[in-house]
Amino acid sequence: MNAHARSIARAVIPIVVAVSSGLVGQLLGDPPPITVLKAARLFDGKSKVLIQNGVVIVQGDKIVDAGSNISLPAGAKLIDLGDATLSPGFMDAHTHLTLDYSGNYNERIYEEMQTEVPLLAYKAMPYAQRTVMAGFTTVRDVGAADFVDVAMREAIAQNLFAGPRMLVATKGIGATGGHFDPTAGFRDHLFGKEPDFTQSIADGPFEIRKIVRYEVKNGADVIKAAVSGGVTSPTDEVDVPQLTPEEMAALVDEAHRLRKKVAVHSHGDQAAREAIIAGVDSIEHGSFMTKETLQLMKNKGTFLVPTLMATEFIAAKASSYPPAIAEKGIAARNVRSEMFRNALQLAVKIAFGTDAGVFPHGQNAKEFKLMVELGMPPIDALRSATSVDAELFGISAKVGTLEKGKLADIIAMPGDPIHDITATERVFFVMKEGKILKS
Repeated sequence: MNAHARSIARAVIPIVVAVSSGLVGQLLGDPPPITVLKAARLFDGKSKVLIQNGVVIVQGDKIVDAGSNISLPAGAKLIDLGDATLSPGFMDAHTHLTLDYSGNYNERIYEEMQTEVPLLAYKAMPYAQRTVMAGFTTVRDVGAADFVDVAMREAIAQNLFAGPRMLVATKGIGATGGHFDPTAGFRDHLFGKEPDFTQSIADGPFEIRKIVRYEVKNGADVIKAAVSGGVTSPTDEVDVPQLTPEEMAALVDEAHRLRKKVAVHSHGDQAAREAIIAGVDSIEHGSFMTKETLQLMKNKGTFLVPTLMATEFIAAKASSYPPAIAEKGIAARNVRSEMFRNALQLAVKIAFGTDAGVFPHGQNAKEFKLMVELGMPPIDALRSATSVDAELFGISAKVGTLEKGKLADIIAMPGDPIHDITATERVFFVMKEGKILKS
C-alpha cells in the first residue's frame, strides 16, 4: 500500500467503524429501561401469605425479579405505590366480552337481531377496556357470535385498543333445542332453517367432532359446550342433561386431539358427572352438583368455575326477566352456595370465573367477596384468579405469578386484601406486558 492509499485508509476506516457501530447499535437497540414497583405488600400469586415491603423489577415486557429487600438497579425508574398490595394481573375464566346481557332481557334479544356484526365488535371495545382497567389482564371468552371474539383477541394483541389478553371459544356448542340453540323459544322456521354446525348446534358424535374442527379452524383457543340446561335460555330446564355420554366423549376426544381444553356449561348434576367422566377440563357453574360428583371432580382433577356473580345478579333483579328465566335463576342461586361450600370442603380445584356480560363488564372483582363470604380464605380467592386460572388456561409458564421471566402483568390495589377482600374492586394501577395502562 503506497503512502496515498495509507492516508485514505486512515481517514476512511474510523468513519466506517463509527457508522458500523451506529448501525449495530440501531439494529440491536438499547436495553429497555428498568422500572421498579414498590408497595407495602406483595402477593406473588402462589404463596399462602403476603410478602411485606414488596418490590417488582420490570425490564421491557418481563419481570426481572420480585420479592422483598431486593437491591434496586442503578438508574431504574422507581414507582412507589405506598400502602398498597402488588399482585399478578387478575384472570377471569368465564367472560362474554362481546355481549352485554345485563339490561332488559327482551330489549337485548331484539337488539342482537338488529345489530350488524361490525357494530357488535365496536360496541364490545369498551367492555374489554373496562375489564382490563379493573385489573383483569387475561380472560377466557367462552362464547360469542360470528367470531367477534377472535377479532377482538387479535385487535388487542396488535395494540389497536386496550383490553385483556384473550383466550376465545368462538361459538358455544349445543344440542338442538338446548341452551345454546339461538332459535329456541321462537316459532318453527322463523329463521328459515334449523341451525347446523355453522351455528355450533349438533346432534350425534360425528356432528360434534365436525364442529370442534370447524371452531379450531376459525381460531378457537378453547372448546365450550352446554351439556345441561341454562338460566337465560327460555325453553329448557336448568339442570336437564343436553348431550349424551357418547357426544361428550367425542367432544373431549376431538378437542384434546387438537390440543384444546374443554370447558362445559353445566348447572345439572347428572350432566356434570357424565362430563367429568368424559374428561372435560372444567365445569362452568355447577350449581346443582352433589358431594358425590364433587368428589369425582377432586379425584379427576377437574376444575370448578363457579360464576357466583351471574346467579347473584339475576336473582337480585329477577322481576326484570321473563318468569321462566327468573325462576331458573333463583333456583340455581338457592343451591350454588351449598355446592360451593362442599367444593371447598373437598378441596376441589376452584378457578375464578364470573360470567361477566350477564352483569356489567368491569365488575368482575365482586366475585372475590362472594367467594370469601361462602368460606374461601381470601388468599385462596386471590390464588384462584392468578396461578390457579393460569394452570387451567395452560399458560402458567407465561403469567399467573410474579416471578423472574414471567410477563409483567402487574396490578396494585389499596391496603391489604387479606383483611378487606373488597380492595380487589379498587385496583388503581394496571401494567400489562410492561406497559402501564392505569396509574
